[in-house]
Amino acid sequence: MTPPLVAIRNVAVAFGPFKALRGVSLDVAPGQVLCLIGASGSGKTTLLRTVNQLVPVDGGAIYVDGELLGRRREGDTLHVLSEAEVARQRMSTGMVFQRFNLFAHMTALQNVMEGPVQVQRRRPAEARAEALELLARVGLADKAGNYPAQLSGGQQQRVAIARALAMKPKLMLFDEPTSALDPELVGEVLAVMRELARSGMTMMVVTHELGFAREVADQVIYMDAGAIVEAGPPAQVLGSPREARTRAFLSAVISSPAKERA
Repeated sequence: MTPPLVAIRNVAVAFGPFKALRGVSLDVAPGQVLCLIGASGSGKTTLLRTVNQLVPVDGGAIYVDGELLGRRREGDTLHVLSEAEVARQRMSTGMVFQRFNLFAHMTALQNVMEGPVQVQRRRPAEARAEALELLARVGLADKAGNYPAQLSGGQQQRVAIARALAMKPKLMLFDEPTSALDPELVGEVLAVMRELARSGMTMMVVTHELGFAREVADQVIYMDAGAIVEAGPPAQVLGSPREARTRAFLSAVISSPAKERA
């Protein structure tokens, strides 16, 4: 069997007395799209942020492509990695946040080029050519010279996706990438994500877009109170959930049509 690209083993995270994650374990296979659903505060975003090492784990372990994140094992001892070593590991994942976080003083092209040139030390000419290709891929070839203030929210989020892809990640993490957008702009971002899924990109997506999860996900996980309540293919979790908590969540979301967009 092909080993998982992401292996999460019994991960726990606490913020003071609040237990954000309670022994979460899951695998993500290469090329798989995993969608995480659940109410606010259920632990979805915290889990995603542990994979990108923005939140340290208090227990358990996470492996990406077989490499233990954040720590190095020497015999029976685990040593915390340096910031430089964590930064190296983090380059294997691209993360797209709810807010676009683009550099306001840079054009779309410059935003996409910045990481490859400054972090990966790639040649500007090479980075520029690849950035232009990525902007074309997300449908923004004609916006390369525009600044973020000259772009719609959906366009800014597509630039943010291109910026993450510019680092050539093995894994893409999406934290509710459409939640800050006006409804009419959601579709253009989801279209880019659908194309990424078709291309074979491994993706972990925190989303309330159940239509997108039904169409694109290989696996859907419903979380509540920091734990996985139910996991399986979309047809099972979204169509015939076994757990009462899953059914209650889906009923609440579906009863508010604005929360479920295709």
